[in-house]
Amino acid sequence: MEVLERNSCTDTHPRAFRRRLALGIGLFILILALIASASSGAVRVAPHDILPTLLGNGTPEDYRILWHIRLPRIITGALTGINLALAGCILQGILKNPLADPGIIGVSAGAGLAAMCIMILLPAETKFVPLGAFVGAMIAVAFVFALSWENGVHPIRMVLAGVAIAAFFGGAMTALMVFYSDRVQGTVNWMAGGFAGRSWSHAEMVLPYTLVGIAGALLGSRWLNALQLGEETARSLGVNVARARLILLLLAALLAASAVSAAGMLGFVGLVVPHMVRLLTGSDFDWLLPASAVWGAALVTGADAAARVAFAPIEVPVGVFMSFLGAPFFLYLLKKGMRRE
Repeated sequence: MEVLERNSCTDTHPRAFRRRLALGIGLFILILALIASASSGAVRVAPHDILPTLLGNGTPEDYRILWHIRLPRIITGALTGINLALAGCILQGILKNPLADPGIIGVSAGAGLAAMCIMILLPAETKFVPLGAFVGAMIAVAFVFALSWENGVHPIRMVLAGVAIAAFFGGAMTALMVFYSDRVQGTVNWMAGGFAGRSWSHAEMVLPYTLVGIAGALLGSRWLNALQLGEETARSLGVNVARARLILLLLAALLAASAVSAAGMLGFVGLVVPHMVRLLTGSDFDWLLPASAVWGAALVTGADAAARVAFAPIEVPVGVFMSFLGAPFFLYLLKKGMRRE
């Protein structure tokens, strides 16, 4: 670990500047996205009136719109973006696979199936949705590991196993919708992924997982950096590889599950954001993780604002926007990987 610390201390000045710039730009875009999301909608609130209104110096109607409708939705979206971006970044670091993502390797599908089972079969127990989503995510991870394990975890095998598991759990979700068609109305928008109708209770539900995820990710960044050097090198640096992978995998599953429970099946955030940020910060997880969290919050908040106003008065689920952005990016990564081979 001392080697990693020396490497981070001897970082070249231009690279360090780029990393700080990436974090600063991300924070600036996040602030712009938060302001745009708060001011946009059926009732427009001028950006310079947002803070005075929240402090009680605006009209009662604007205060109710901001405090009870837009602000909890914005915060829930930002927290979800942080969780998905961190989960994707951690999974890509564990597997050393640019295609790793909570959705692609089946984690989101497992969490989604468990959450849907609770919402449809046990509607009075929705408080257990985050716990159920976490259990479903871990079941999916266990299946993926079992199917892809052969003298170690092979990235391509894991992606293929994840696609199969995601398809299987997706089929199970469809079956639930068919057999309980009278109960699925409340889950349709959830399946598409979005934040319509989110309240302070959703933000309070996701916040503890986000705080745990941020702390765990920052503490685990040294492990991720060591794993990039190879298992033998990581062991020589004092890292227990098996334990580090298990803890980081549990952390990624927890982050993905909490995001799914709040936002539904919101895909591609964990795939797109780490790659966007890696172009600016490089592969040092000490910078990549916090920058990904900021950019993830900015991307989801901005996409949610766009989804609300682009086709007004019709609101498009933000998951649709993320699919249009993420699918071409995934194909680009796939084509790029095939060229290297």
